[in-house]
Amino acid sequence: MADLTTEFLGIKSPNPFWLASAPPTDKEYNVRRAFEAGWGGVVWKTLGSEGPPIVNVNGPRYGVVHGADRRVLGLNNIELITDRDLFVNLEEIKRVKADYPDRALIVSLMVPCEEEAWKAILPLVEDTGADGIELNFGCPHGMAERGMGSAVGQVPEYIEMVTRWCKTHYSKPVIVKLTPNITDIRQPAAAAKRGGADAVSLINTINSIISVDLDQMSPVPTIAGKGSHGGYCGPAVKPIAMNMVAEIARSPETAGLPISGIGGITTWRDAAEYIALGCGNVQVCTAAMTYGFKVVKEMISGLEQWMDEKGHTSINDFRGQAVPNVVDWQHLDLNYIAKASINQDDCISCGRCYAACEDTSHQAIAMSADRKFSVIDAECVACNLCVEVCPVENCITMVEQEPGTVDPRTGKVVEDTYANWTTHPNNPAATAAE
Repeated sequence: MADLTTEFLGIKSPNPFWLASAPPTDKEYNVRRAFEAGWGGVVWKTLGSEGPPIVNVNGPRYGVVHGADRRVLGLNNIELITDRDLFVNLEEIKRVKADYPDRALIVSLMVPCEEEAWKAILPLVEDTGADGIELNFGCPHGMAERGMGSAVGQVPEYIEMVTRWCKTHYSKPVIVKLTPNITDIRQPAAAAKRGGADAVSLINTINSIISVDLDQMSPVPTIAGKGSHGGYCGPAVKPIAMNMVAEIARSPETAGLPISGIGGITTWRDAAEYIALGCGNVQVCTAAMTYGFKVVKEMISGLEQWMDEKGHTSINDFRGQAVPNVVDWQHLDLNYIAKASINQDDCISCGRCYAACEDTSHQAIAMSADRKFSVIDAECVACNLCVEVCPVENCITMVEQEPGTVDPRTGKVVEDTYANWTTHPNNPAATAAE
């Protein structure tokens, strides 16, 4: 029986599913409901320092990209950090942690980029008994314009400096939350590690305008006829997030740095993929905001069932297993050859594969007079487009060609196509070496 108990930075939780710092973790009421629903941990919505109050808009805060069935594909928000009193939050955190000692409780923080500001708030947080802090260096809107959030996260030197301050004035684990609004995610991750960070979490939201209201001619969400850029999250950002997680996991500078994965996690499979790329746990927001806190029950049961089927007793059994298989393009095996194959029993003769291949790919699918579709092996480059546009799952599959098979496109034996690829003139790595 799979055991989902997770230990991340020495912090134990009954499962790897944590709620991310966001509206769902804004107050005691929400967090208690989350823990009762089964979440393994939460990151409390970002707290700021004492000073001028945070004022959020009293109007629409979210914009959504919907699928054809109204499923939420992406969500944009223009909400700021908590607008609730700092000390009210701290008292609530203290009570919740005392009542749920077996759950992970991390406090997200964002204060001005001054050591005194961090030095003032850290003892207050430590007194709550929370398990650690997460430095919000990712928020791309509202706070960034004030010199915080992603304004810090985009400057590696600032990340290293603030992280070092926190490690100096705080005794528990420090997680650095990274912004995706940067060219190379490895640089801020390496800066966090140099500053002494115990882990990184990523990704925070992507800077975005979700849509334009063509009647008001204003970005959505619209406040009194005006709109602003916001932070984009949800299933649509998952591929971007996983690439950034993988880059950190496989970079020599950051290899071994614990990672909390964030971005579009909606199902147990999403979580398993992040863990396979090296994450010690995952954080969820949009799925909870879309389906409610009880969605975690499906995530837990699904992950348990899959792990049982695979013979995994803990997430450490498969954590990071995909990382060695993430390589730069020039290291892909060009001796590998596959061809598309259409299962005629499953084919519904819709013609999508033919239209896509004929118009936009390699003209490798033939259509007969009675609308039967077949693959022209001599033209097929195994691009996989036909598989992806086919509405019938597994109707079209890619079939690997056995070594010794003659590739009809080249007339060469498959295993000899690029037998000397390491020195082949088309290999960028070989060219660079010369």
